Amino acid sequence: MEYETLVVEKRGHVGWLSFNRPDSLNAFNLLMSNELSRAWSELDEDDEVRVIVNTGRGRAFQTGVDVKEVSAAGGMGERNRGREGEGSKGGMTARSNNVWKPVICAVNGICAGGGFHFVVDADVVVASSSATFVDPHTSVGQVSALEPIGLVGRIPFEAIMRLVLMGRHERLSSERARELGLVSQIFEAENFEAEVQDLAETIASNSPSTMMASKKAIWGALERSRESAMAYGLEMVRDFWDHPDNLEGARAFAEKREATWASPRAPGI
Repeated sequence: MEYETLVVEKRGHVGWLSFNRPDSLNAFNLLMSNELSRAWSELDEDDEVRVIVNTGRGRAFQTGVDVKEVSAAGGMGERNRGREGEGSKGGMTARSNNVWKPVICAVNGICAGGGFHFVVDADVVVASSSATFVDPHTSVGQVSALEPIGLVGRIPFEAIMRLVLMGRHERLSSERARELGLVSQIFEAENFEAEVQDLAETIASNSPSTMMASKKAIWGALERSRESAMAYGLEMVRDFWDHPDNLEGARAFAEKREATWASPRAPGI
């Protein structure tokens, strides 16, 4: 597929989805919003892809809604009415598009406002040494609610409130983001993509189907009671007892060789 605002590519078993509006700091407009659903589906449906990396081109990762477009449209209300008219599905992240393959959010530069949606909906978050995080909503007359709510449980509550209330007047460095638990690993900017690819390839060496099932069970626990989550997790475990990867994994371990995994199978299918 061809895209105007994104770059979608495969590097071995790793799919890369990159925001590609560098002149606008990768802010999303209506076109990007609509293209994202297609891009996630393309990578999700490709059996060769086991892990997906989400990053940005240029000096920004993702800076949220294109403020210039909002201004030209007469404000957020007009923009959203226009978006509905365009038939956008509204789901821009992997999670909102029901992608159960592992997703690495690779924050290469500035992450602002709506960019946090892609951070909180990823499974693993890494950052470049030059990455920064800022929530400018309250500094430009907008309510900051959805992104901070997504951060609840990921970083301390006071840190979330400070981000919101300081607005554009404070940025988190990648080091501070790691201290807070928002980021698990930092790579030097000059080797960033190569290091992320190595991480993704390590993850991709595991059974793709069982990673997808594990992800669905764990993410599902966020919206269930503990009892319900444990029951659903047990259901997932039992469902995969007869999966070919179950036997192949044991054989490969016993024979001291790399496993040959079956094609990815989405949970529940």
